[in-house]
Amino acid sequence: MRDYRSLRQRRLNVRPYRILERVPAQVAHLTRLVGLTDVDCINNLRMDRNTFGRLCILLRERTSLIDGRWVTVEEQVAMFLCVLAHHSKNRIVGFNFRRSLQTISHYIHSILSSILQLHGDLLVTPEPVNDGCTDPRWKCFPGCLGALDGTYINVTVSNGDKARYRTRKGQISTNVLAVCDRKLRFVYVLSGWEGSAGDSRILRDAINRPNGLKVPKGSYYLCDNGYANSEGFLTPYKGVRYHLKEWGPNAIRPQNPTELFNMRHTKARNVIERAFGVMKMRWGILRSPSYYPIQIQNRLIMTCFLLHNFIRGQMDSDPFEMQLEPENLSGDDVLENAEVDFVESVDPTAEWNQKRDNLAISMWNQEHGVEA
Repeated sequence: MRDYRSLRQRRLNVRPYRILERVPAQVAHLTRLVGLTDVDCINNLRMDRNTFGRLCILLRERTSLIDGRWVTVEEQVAMFLCVLAHHSKNRIVGFNFRRSLQTISHYIHSILSSILQLHGDLLVTPEPVNDGCTDPRWKCFPGCLGALDGTYINVTVSNGDKARYRTRKGQISTNVLAVCDRKLRFVYVLSGWEGSAGDSRILRDAINRPNGLKVPKGSYYLCDNGYANSEGFLTPYKGVRYHLKEWGPNAIRPQNPTELFNMRHTKARNVIERAFGVMKMRWGILRSPSYYPIQIQNRLIMTCFLLHNFIRGQMDSDPFEMQLEPENLSGDDVLENAEVDFVESVDPTAEWNQKRDNLAISMWNQEHGVEA
């Protein structure tokens, strides 16, 4: 009995010193990530050092996040960003940061909850296109707020749920509805729908939710033909060439108002495709299914969208957007938060079809110098 007690006492006495022995290596690793160059910080955490510091300050001031006994907020955030950026498993992150699996798991969930608390601050208010807009991609769409579309993100679910999450291409995915403005910043994100769900069904759910997507009457978003041409949502003409590859340098110029409308519609709506491209290049966890429970996977997806907005608001240039074709963006007057009527239905209407026809004819007349 004495030998057992003495052995236990020796273990209790040794453990604090083992923790202290790891501190220099832990500090050195964090310094390599965020204390040396912006290049290393961007490569590992997907943001420069100033943006990382501002994120940590924001989490300290706006949430209940505090330093742990042995782990600072900066290290907590760095561990979480490594998981999102590289889809690193907890064992790999624990090995790099010299932390236990329990510590890694605890702080990943803590940072996840803290960032989601900031969704009201990180999601942006869209800017409608006004008469003074000079951007050639958007000036033909007065009142437009941006674009929306759905994207598939692979997830891991139980065998019983795989049929509901299987897409038409056979992948197990969740169908995420996202709305972005002209500056590739997200306005609204709805994650959690099964991959088998149709885009129109998800949009209808987003409109009908108490805190769902709000579209002021008179404004609208650009959508593809997966949605109905209804009030607040402008789609291209069906049966008319539309995709960007059909409007290449060697393609025939638009021959009528509907073709001209579709050409300009696809060039403007491409902003949502570019936003998805930047998102999936930035966050490796979106490119392959993770092994968290599906509820946590949906929360992680939402967090990626929120951090994307924060990075674009803090960094002067986005290195991941620079890998895509650059787009000319301009700023307009911000939509005021006044009491307005919102769109409540996504059913197609003759009035909205007429609005699309009027826009197409107006574009055609301006293109050929014909007075209205």
